[in-house]
Amino acid sequence: MPARNILVINCGSSSIKFALANEERSDFLLHGLAERLGSPEAVLHWQRGEQSDSQDLAGGAHEAALARLLPLVEQTLEGPLHAIGHRVVHGGERFTQACRIDAEVRQAIRATAPLAPLHNPANLLGIEAAMALYPQLPHIAVFDTAFHQSLPPRAYRYAVPDALYREQHVRRYGFHGTSHRYVSHQAAEMSGLAVGDSNWLSAHLGNGSSTCAIANGQSRDTSMGLTPLEGLVMGTRSGDVDPNLHSHLARTLGWSLEKIDHMLNNDSGLLGLSGLSNDMRTLEQAREQGHAGAALAIEVFCYRLAKSLAAMTCALPRLDGIIFTGGIGENSPLVRNLTVQHLHVLDLQLDGAANARCVRGVGGPIHAAGHPRVLVIPTNEERQIALDTLAVLD
Repeated sequence: MPARNILVINCGSSSIKFALANEERSDFLLHGLAERLGSPEAVLHWQRGEQSDSQDLAGGAHEAALARLLPLVEQTLEGPLHAIGHRVVHGGERFTQACRIDAEVRQAIRATAPLAPLHNPANLLGIEAAMALYPQLPHIAVFDTAFHQSLPPRAYRYAVPDALYREQHVRRYGFHGTSHRYVSHQAAEMSGLAVGDSNWLSAHLGNGSSTCAIANGQSRDTSMGLTPLEGLVMGTRSGDVDPNLHSHLARTLGWSLEKIDHMLNNDSGLLGLSGLSNDMRTLEQAREQGHAGAALAIEVFCYRLAKSLAAMTCALPRLDGIIFTGGIGENSPLVRNLTVQHLHVLDLQLDGAANARCVRGVGGPIHAAGHPRVLVIPTNEERQIALDTLAVLD
């Protein structure tokens, strides 16, 4: 059988990552990113071998990006395309592993959209556009929540009336599962440990951020919950707040539920704290120039991250190391250093030179000699989605 080609489409709330993978090659035939979608700065970047290019998508949303992207795939293909793997953020309790997409699966993804309003609708856009162009191909959904279906009830249940769980499926689901799974496997390989006998704390840090406790290859706890709003401070999401904040704002300011939800998802996090930006690169530059809001946002981000990582140790039999990944985790020595400083009770200490070196795709160990492992591992969700897609085909 010839080596199979898999197209991976990862539609986010304001971006599309894509990659064309061949099962016998470690590199991608084509990969790229459409970012800042829906804004005047929207742009499509791609790389094919040594060739890279960009196209302006000013004001373009997901549909415009896909319309430009899919012809690039056709031009790049060496042989037939065998399947398309789609990242889907929320699969609820129904989806515990990747599966082939049909009308029933699409409806289930649509029905779960209220739990991930920034993501599932965008994921569906990618699915439906690709299915229209490639109706004859298998389309596979790979769910962010699936990896976390190994959480025990003590980790996924909320302390609310039982009927809300039994009838409305109100529970903690967790997200970024594809990333946490990938980097924990890479960490085990890098450290000479078996995946099934290694225990990690993983911090996926980007515009959306989460932590995960991974024991012997399984997710045992994670910071995100029913929706991607719970947990850490993020780019525009608040993370954990007092559950009574909704009623407080409704009583005192007359805000509607919709206005409060929008504020917590779109106007909070690093953006809300700093009053400046949701981009960590911008905030680090502003902090150096004395911007008090930027400095506060970074400090809160790192403290809350450290607090979450410390709490996650409760789910592990032992700790083999901490992993930083995601756009911020892979590229911010400052965030890694400030976070580890808060974790002194775990005897963590960084090697300053190694920490500074790990940016722009460079990974590796950054802990000081004689101290517990701290690793920077570039995530590759697209590679993991391709592997999961091939597994379904098999």
